[in-house]
Amino acid sequence: MLVTFGLAAVLALLGVLVGFGSWLALVWALLFAAFAPVLANLYLTIRTGRRRAAFADQLDDTLQLLSGNLRAGHGLTQALDSVARFADPPTSEEFSRIVNETRIGRDLGEALHGTAARMRSDDFTWAAQAIEINRSTGGNLAETLQRTAATIRERNQIRRQVKALSAEGRLSAIILIALPIAVFFGVLILQPAYLAPFVETIFGWMALALAAVLMTVGTVWMLFAVRVKF
Repeated sequence: MLVTFGLAAVLALLGVLVGFGSWLALVWALLFAAFAPVLANLYLTIRTGRRRAAFADQLDDTLQLLSGNLRAGHGLTQALDSVARFADPPTSEEFSRIVNETRIGRDLGEALHGTAARMRSDDFTWAAQAIEINRSTGGNLAETLQRTAATIRERNQIRRQVKALSAEGRLSAIILIALPIAVFFGVLILQPAYLAPFVETIFGWMALALAAVLMTVGTVWMLFAVRVKF
């Protein structure tokens, strides 16, 4: 929140500089400041997506490590603690949270399913279900985790292939979305007089509103067009 307010103040100052010397300075300041929460939310979305993607990419190795510890004679809690200590982030951080939650009394199955929900990982949900069923019925958990890891590894290979094949479409969508916005702000900073008619007449404001609506519709359409669910 502090970073968002700071960013809003900086953007508002930039808006004042753009409209310096006229009543439009206040309008531009409010308009620029409104972008602060949007940019902050976009930043958090990108960071969250990267964290979840890294967790998914490491999951097959994680299950292999769990399986190896169980084959070596360690208990399930010790195997989870080993992953928390020796795996790479974010897997180590998430498993540390699982271990800490179980130490303060939370059921292991609930902690595992909570991590799966937080990471939005169907693959880890399968692993959590396998561990929970094994705790109830018994069996060779190491073998089960090894087979689950093999299945997840194959799914990850297909996921990477789909991502590579759709990269051109995603890049085209990013360029088409960013280009008009970049041109608008570039002209606004370099030649603000060119855009003055848009804020001095009612028809200009209507044109800006229509452009914003069309950009929003086009952005949503392109994002859905290049999104491949797997």
